[in-house]
Amino acid sequence: MGTGPLTTEQLERLVCDAVGHLTAGPSAPSGSRAVVTASDVEDERSGEIAVPPGALVTPEARDRARDLGVRLREVEPTAELTGEQRALAERLAMGLRDTLSGSELSELAFWCLRDGTCAAPQDVARIVDAGADRVGLAICSPPFDDAITPLIDHTLLKPEATENQVRQLCGEAVEYGFASVCVNPWFVPLIAGLLAGSPVRACTVIGFPLGANHSKIKGQEAHLAASQGATELDMVINVGALKSGLYDLVRDDIRGVVEGGADQALVKVILETALLTPDEIERACELARDAGAAFVKTSTGFGPGGATADDVALMRRTVGRSMGVKASGGIGTREDAAAMIAAGATRIGASAGVRIAGGA
Repeated sequence: MGTGPLTTEQLERLVCDAVGHLTAGPSAPSGSRAVVTASDVEDERSGEIAVPPGALVTPEARDRARDLGVRLREVEPTAELTGEQRALAERLAMGLRDTLSGSELSELAFWCLRDGTCAAPQDVARIVDAGADRVGLAICSPPFDDAITPLIDHTLLKPEATENQVRQLCGEAVEYGFASVCVNPWFVPLIAGLLAGSPVRACTVIGFPLGANHSKIKGQEAHLAASQGATELDMVINVGALKSGLYDLVRDDIRGVVEGGADQALVKVILETALLTPDEIERACELARDAGAAFVKTSTGFGPGGATADDVALMRRTVGRSMGVKASGGIGTREDAAAMIAAGATRIGASAGVRIAGGA
């Protein structure tokens, strides 16, 4: 890099490489896969997936990799710096590790990405608050807009939904590569049959939309849905019990659905965040985690409010990387979905999945 002052480009490369050292390797080159999803794992036939540095591996992908015995192998990047430059980057990384605070990390956001776009400080802060495995994805890697569709639960929960509409929903989910189709329970046998042989998962709701059903009923509903082919269950938390401080009851209520799924279906816990205080959202997340749920989810879409980036970020901070976070309720555009992902969501529940995917 010479003996003169560093150029912005040279300093950017050093910063990106230093962040790479903190996050298991330099950032991925332009064009690399930005997100590895459960569908990627299920489609893999070689028994191994190469994960580029800087890529985000969703919690569902890690679970499926473990279940299917697929190895997630991190790709060693090609060095872009000389030995002397790399040593400087390593020293920079050590300094960052020892001294970097959240606000200081935000200051890194003024460095431009290699594709010419810039990350705003609040975007970096959201990624860090989300407990991102790799900060390099936010700071030094290309955007991952094209990876939104595999995170979408294509949803139709209106009471007047017809069989033909559900059939269309399944066809769209397969066509666009959505994560799942989410419908009311009596449609489970239909969607399980229609989605058989595809990577799209069959999802239904439990105790929907109020969450006030008896716990035994929720457990039985979960068992029936799983036996009919549901592989994901979105249950509504007992909001009244939570707000009454009956935390053991809430935990047992969730655990009953987890057990009802009998390890055949992962459980997402709908908090109905618009009805909760921040402290109650944190407590609900903790109870869901303790009960063995796989996800926490913002909203039913039938409550007084939908998903907000602030609530998603709070949920992600609370559960860390141990659980998925699903944003649902009022997400109608690609920009909405991207904002939720930036805040820490690993699933998006939406009836506008096709529009978000750019198909309408």
